[in-house]
Amino acid sequence: MITHSPAKSVGPVALRLGTLALLGLGLSACGSIDRLANVGKAPNLSAIENPTTQPGYKPVQMPMPTPKPVNYQANSLWRTGSRAFFKDQRAQQVGDILTVRVRITDKANIDNATERTRTNSENFGMKGFFGQENKLDHWLPDGSNPAGLVDASSATGSKGTGTVKRSETLATDVAAVVTQVLPNGNLVVEGKQEVRVNFEVRELIVAGVVRPEDIEAGNQIDSSKIAEARIAYGGRGQITDVQQPRYGQQVLDVLLPF
Repeated sequence: MITHSPAKSVGPVALRLGTLALLGLGLSACGSIDRLANVGKAPNLSAIENPTTQPGYKPVQMPMPTPKPVNYQANSLWRTGSRAFFKDQRAQQVGDILTVRVRITDKANIDNATERTRTNSENFGMKGFFGQENKLDHWLPDGSNPAGLVDASSATGSKGTGTVKRSETLATDVAAVVTQVLPNGNLVVEGKQEVRVNFEVRELIVAGVVRPEDIEAGNQIDSSKIAEARIAYGGRGQITDVQQPRYGQQVLDVLLPF
C-alpha cells in the first residue's frame, strides 16, 4: 500500500518573515521612487517648526541672577547699578553671555642628550713574601704566578637621548555663559559648542575665571586672559571610534606587564 503524506503547512514564523520581506521591498521601492522623482532637483530644506512641540523637547535651564528691585530717582540721569552713563553691554552677572576668542599656538622643541662612561682596572700581585711565595702551590692550583694574583677590570657606560617636538594651533570663537560671580567680582564662565557633520560631532569646551576689567567693549575676551582655563577640543562619532583602539586592547595595555 502506498500512502501519500499530507503537505506540510507553512508555519507562522515563516509567514511573518515573508511578510516582513515584502514590506521591506515595498519601502525600498517607495524610497527609490522618491529619489527618481527628485532627479535634477536640489534637495528640499526642512520646514521651520516649533521646537517646543517636538517629541523629547526639554526647556533649557541656565543659572539666573537674583532679582534686584529697580529704584527710580526723580530728576536724575544716572541709572542705579550702571557702571557708565550709558548701559554697559558687557557681561557682569550670572546668566550673561560673552564671546571667548580661543587662540592657542603652542610650539615646543626640546632635544636632550646624556652620555656617561667609566673604566676601572685593578692589578694585584706578590713577587716575594718572606721567601714563602713558592709555597703558594699548596693553596693555589699548579702553575699559579704569584706576581699576578688578582687582575680585575670593569667598564660601565650609559647613553640617553630624548627629543620632544610639538606644534598645536587652534583658533575659534565660542560663546560662554557666566555661571558664578565670585566675592571679589571675578566671573566664572563656561561655554560649550557642538558641531555635527554627517556622523561626526566636534566639541569645544571653554571654562575658567575672568576679570570684568579684561572684557573688551565688544563683550569679548581672549583665552589667554582666562585664569584656571580649561579648554578641550575633540570629537566623537564613527571616525573617532575607528581611530581609537578597542576596549579590550586598552584593558590589555593596562593589565599586561610587558
